[in-house]
Amino acid sequence: MAAKWLETITGSLEQKREYNRYRARLDALPEPYGTVAKALHRYFMYSAGTPEGDVALTMMGDLTDLWERAAADGTPVRDIVGADPVEFADTFVQAYLGKRWIDKERARLTDVIERAERGEST
Repeated sequence: MAAKWLETITGSLEQKREYNRYRARLDALPEPYGTVAKALHRYFMYSAGTPEGDVALTMMGDLTDLWERAAADGTPVRDIVGADPVEFADTFVQAYLGKRWIDKERARLTDVIERAERGEST
């Protein structure tokens, strides 16, 4: 009973445990993979507008799997992130976010500009 009440306030305890397991796996990565994976994780937390818990865990799991595989294969970091790590990170996270509120505003902005070019009032 107490666990249910606690989860109502703090969120799923199992999801927190799973997240901690992923963090431990990131911490165990050899260099430079661990540094890069943790930097991407941090970027996601600040920029992604963190999705629902289960989606965030899927993203975290895929990130962890990607860097574990790269480390095992000896794949150079730049072969994964390319010349623009921010573009890589933004593209990676987009696969998990789906539709966002800003998408509606982007479409609205584009529509207003196109209508203005045609001389239509808004």
